[in-house]
Amino acid sequence: MIRLTNLADYAVVLMCEIANTPERVSAQDLSASTNIPVPTVSKILNALGRGELLVSHRGLKGGFALARDVEDITVADIIEAIDGPIALTHCTEPEDSNCGYTEICFMRPKWQVINGAVRGALESVTLAALITPMSGEELAAQFEAQAAARN
Repeated sequence: MIRLTNLADYAVVLMCEIANTPERVSAQDLSASTNIPVPTVSKILNALGRGELLVSHRGLKGGFALARDVEDITVADIIEAIDGPIALTHCTEPEDSNCGYTEICFMRPKWQVINGAVRGALESVTLAALITPMSGEELAAQFEAQAAARN
């Protein structure tokens, strides 16, 4: 089974919450609205900031806000800001040296194709799509249209 880390899952939740909030939002407010502990929220917000998905504002009316429009942030962006590059296997990473079969492995190029397909699917889902109320069928149709438009 392929699973996201809890932090990546929480990051998607937090990004949706921020996208639905018209003003800047603090880590404490996000924790209260999502039931994710403040230290975890802070850690995720910092990573999303380093990933250039959020901007931080200091001061009395400070907090976090989206760095880009909701149509320009994808689920792939969020996951990669938290977990790093999307890869189903370690052997597709160029710096992987733990495998003794790298030079003779016939599956390595095939895994790169599979990883590209998974990443492409996650790139086709925007934050805008996640925060727009839709039925399951409408959401699936929108994802398919976005994927077709990117190809």
